[in-house]
Amino acid sequence: MTVEKWNVDPAHSSIEFQVKHMMVSKVKGAFKDFSADLTLDPEDLTTASLAFTVDAASVDTRQEARDGHLKSPDFFDVENYPSITFKSTNVVADGGNEYKVTGDLTIRTVTKPITFNVEYEGTSKDPMSGNMVAGFEGTGKFNRKDFELNYNAVLETGGVLIGDEVKLNIQIEVSK
Repeated sequence: MTVEKWNVDPAHSSIEFQVKHMMVSKVKGAFKDFSADLTLDPEDLTTASLAFTVDAASVDTRQEARDGHLKSPDFFDVENYPSITFKSTNVVADGGNEYKVTGDLTIRTVTKPITFNVEYEGTSKDPMSGNMVAGFEGTGKFNRKDFELNYNAVLETGGVLIGDEVKLNIQIEVSK
């Protein structure tokens, strides 16, 4: 095969996150709206290139008040910074169907490198459309304070309301 452009299938893809809450549990959420530019050769994924654009206002934690706070200047400030972006800079094989995908994550005005552990799930032919599809799962994490997402509150019992580490899980199905 050769390097070709593939399209993300939003019905079979997701970008999810989780953050520690009150030092005792985790809050999970997702971004409902995102797009990606992806070029790859399934036979040599080290040649892949990808760029994601996430609509920050599409954040969904299943709690309207919390979503509103995340959209505010305390966090994403969606009025001034409507997009979160990621652009790959390097893809390295990590054995079998595992890869390390490094790139630049931009939240608000801060851009920092992040590495995702990516598992290539393989390719298949879609029986409905006849198109070739490929699947990937990526996991990564970052410190939210590195992106100036500093809001927090001290708990009466000690500790803080929001953990610093944000874990990401990305499920992507693409077709050509």
